Amino acid sequence: MAKTFLITGVSSGFGRALAQAALEDGHVVVGTVRKAGDVEAFEALGPNAHAVILDVTDTVRIAPAVAAIEARVGAIDVLVNNAGYGHEGVLEESSIDDLRRQFEVNVFGAVAMIQAVLPAMRKRRSGHILNITSMGGVVTFPGLSYYHGSKFALEGISETLGKEVKDLGVKVTAIEPGGFRTDWAGRSMVRAERSIADYDAVFDPIRKRRIEFSGRQVGDPAKAAQAMLKVAMSDDPPAHLLLGSDALRFVEEQLASRQVEVAAWKDVSLATDAT
Repeated sequence: MAKTFLITGVSSGFGRALAQAALEDGHVVVGTVRKAGDVEAFEALGPNAHAVILDVTDTVRIAPAVAAIEARVGAIDVLVNNAGYGHEGVLEESSIDDLRRQFEVNVFGAVAMIQAVLPAMRKRRSGHILNITSMGGVVTFPGLSYYHGSKFALEGISETLGKEVKDLGVKVTAIEPGGFRTDWAGRSMVRAERSIADYDAVFDPIRKRRIEFSGRQVGDPAKAAQAMLKVAMSDDPPAHLLLGSDALRFVEEQLASRQVEVAAWKDVSLATDAT
């Protein structure tokens, strides 16, 4: 059965790949873009492609925009919070304004989108929200503290929301990609300037590798789109879905390491209970 998708950030990357896959599968797709010039390019994908100019950080405009979308194309069956970017930089070298901007896009914008579509989904007792988080919402790497913080936050919000709406017919899935051949590590990434030599050894090789491998990551966005489409069409979707062999490997290693640490400090943990 055809569904209506609302996908944020469809100009490139996962958003564009998923939009194309959904359109090819016969669905209606409303995609948000930030530039007027991107409207025509997106709507050229077919008669079921509808573009809306919307910056997710302009949260006061989100609810009216969603209402206009529903009036124009009908009920939104699937919301995909895809808009986002990565801030790369050592914490000590990154400003509070950098952190605020990272959360404005990756967290606050996503939550505002959810709050705009959820009332109608709840009343219909039907709907699915896909939040594209990251393996970086589960595991961490040096130099991405602000990005990880935003993705950990969205992970927690997604999981909690899923429990809140479980009995109301609304499904929530956190999509956790590893490295994919998108612009995430290229032109889309914001990079803080380096200034403190003490961090050179731990951070510089990671930044160099990330730049060199941009566009050569293991993940294929078109295949990720098919996986996300499968989840969106499922009657029993997962609360979390890892995408990519690297994501699976890093998360499995993280879970194993955490279990070892929990076991090693178990007696200290238990000793804090009131007697």
